[in-house]
Order: sequence, then C-alpha cells, then structure tokens
Amino acid sequence: MILKNNFTSLFLLSLPSKKTHVLTQNKISEFQQKLTKSKKIAVCTHFNPDGDAIGSLLALNSFFTAQGFDVKCVIPNNMPEFLQWMPGAETIINAQKQFKEAKTILLEAEILFLVDMSAEHRSGVDLENTLLQTPAYKVLIDHHPNPAAKCDLLFSNIHTTSTCENIYRFLTEITDQPFLNLELGTCIYTGIITDTGSLSFSCNKPETYILLAQLMEIGVNGEEIHRKLFDDYSESRIRLLGFCLNTLKIFPELGTSYMYITQEEMKKNNFKDGDTEGFVNYGISLKGISFAAFFIERDKRIRISFRSKGDFDVNQFAQTYFNGGGHKNAAASYHYDTLENTIKLFEEIIKTKKIIQGSKIQNSKYPTLNLEPRTSNLEP
Repeated sequence: MILKNNFTSLFLLSLPSKKTHVLTQNKISEFQQKLTKSKKIAVCTHFNPDGDAIGSLLALNSFFTAQGFDVKCVIPNNMPEFLQWMPGAETIINAQKQFKEAKTILLEAEILFLVDMSAEHRSGVDLENTLLQTPAYKVLIDHHPNPAAKCDLLFSNIHTTSTCENIYRFLTEITDQPFLNLELGTCIYTGIITDTGSLSFSCNKPETYILLAQLMEIGVNGEEIHRKLFDDYSESRIRLLGFCLNTLKIFPELGTSYMYITQEEMKKNNFKDGDTEGFVNYGISLKGISFAAFFIERDKRIRISFRSKGDFDVNQFAQTYFNGGGHKNAAASYHYDTLENTIKLFEEIIKTKKIIQGSKIQNSKYPTLNLEPRTSNLEP
C-alpha cells in the first residue's frame, strides 16, 4: 500500500524543516485509489529523448515494477547510444520502429505517466493523437515552464534541476516506504547530471547535492556514470564535432556565438541519434559569450538549440522569435526553412535588437521584430 510521504533518510535531515509539497492530500489519495484499481502503467516522454527523459522513464519503471505493476516505457524515436547502458533500457519500446505496439500500450494503459514533456505535441506527430485519445488516468511530471498537457494529476516544479529530481520528489510524496535502490538511483542521478551539464547550470540549490549524496550512499557510482555519459563517444561524434567547431562564428560585441551542422556532413560521418548532444555548450564556453545557438539541418526543418549564461533567458528568446521554449539557460525550437535562411534570420535578430552586448543584457523584454511570416514550432 502506498502511503503519504515522510522522509526517513538521515541525509535529508539537513533540509529546511518546512518542506514544500507539490501535491495536495486529496490528490495523493486520488492517485492511491487509482493505483489500487490498476495493473497496467505506461510511461512516455518527448521526441529525441535525452538523459533526463530516459532517466525519468526508467526510474518510474523501476519503482512501479517493484510494486508489482505491469509497466511499459515508450519513446517516440531512437535514444542516444550513450544512454543505452542504463538499467532497463533494453525494455523500452521505440514507437518509430514499433508503432503499433507502442500505440496499443498507450491506449490500453490504466495509468499513463508523461515525463519531461510539457505538452502532448512534444512526443511528435505520430504519438500526439494517441496520447490525447487514451482513456488512461494521466500523470504529468515535468520541470518545464507552463505545462499544457491534459492530465489528471500534475507534478510540476520549475525550480528543480530536472524531471528526474521531480520524480524523486514525487515518490517521496506518495510513499513513506524506503524506495531508493541502485537501479532507480542510477536513473535519477543520470537525469540530474545530464540536464545540468554535469552540474554546471540550474543546480545551485543545496537540496540537489543532498539528494546526490544520498544516491552515492546507496552505491550509485558517479564517476562510472560520468565515464559512460561523456567518455565513451563514437568516432562519428568526434568527427562531427570537428566540423562544427570549424563553423563557429563569434560576435564578441554582441556576446553571441553559433555553430551549425549540415545533413550532408551528418550522412558523410554516419550520424547516429545523440551524436550532436552537448555541441551547443562549446559556443557558450567562450570568454565574453553569454548566448550561443547551434543549428542542425533536418528534413524540411532546422533544429535550433540555445544556451545562455547568467540572467539571459533563452526560453523567452526562443518563444519570442522561434516559437520554441525550454528553460532559462537552455531552450530549443524547430524552424521550417533552409539552414541558410534560418541562420540569416538569427543574425538579423541579434544584430537588429542587440539583445546582448558583451555579457550584459540590453533588452529583457525581447520585442518582436517585424519580419517576414515564418512557420516554426517545437513539433519534431
């Protein structure tokens, strides 16, 4: 029986005495009652799943499988190769390859968790309708601003490092039984590390480090996880990085840089999903640069990753100019035009508005430019 939260770990005794609960007692009771009447649980995440998405899936899979539920995890498309070592990864259903099975799982689930995705369209055009049609009791666990998914239970906290950290907080609210184990802890740790750039942004809260300490106490090997995530790259990734670094363009007077990768170059170097993960961070690592973008040429669209340092809000920038979104220091969008035109538009925006000059923000309101109409959104 799943009960109300009451922390037992000694590591958490140093947290502030006033704990913030996201769920009301009524919602906890409602969820518990649903659990007692359910057997089938499905978990789904966003298109192009990253470490936080996969970690969230597998953490819930570990917890509820141990509780005796029939749990199935669905991802919209391929996961990066450097995450395939994660415990339980071999059980994940890839909708891009097994769509009929994935659709059946989502429609027949009695409880459906949507994790690390603020809205159904983030799963891609193939799964979006299925997520909207399923009669399952829906639980959304996320850390992105403005969650819009239609759900019965919402657990959203934008002040945590990751959805994986929110998964942990969610579990502590619905149970007072010890639930951490090596498998579940490894998934949570991986999500936190990948979504903070190895603890380099969005992680300046003591609660996060107390949680990481607790995970290490139960045997999670942070050094080994880091090696698997960041020291086990393919040759194709390194060659693609070399190409991208050669495209680096810097605007020192605007505190901005960008890089890009073409479809031709990806094909030439046997690109695999995840090969360009983290490339945008090279642009933001430069002295005097507060804003970086990375453009990836796809079929009929350009994926853009944005990163920033300090107070510059790339989530707001992405929303205003490219109908995208994400977090304050990390966001993304899709723009439906050629690579050349997309980069030209980006340069026009930063030069015309001079939003950043050096490392100082010039205009935090981001007034929209009067440019030619364009179609651009987050759908894959």
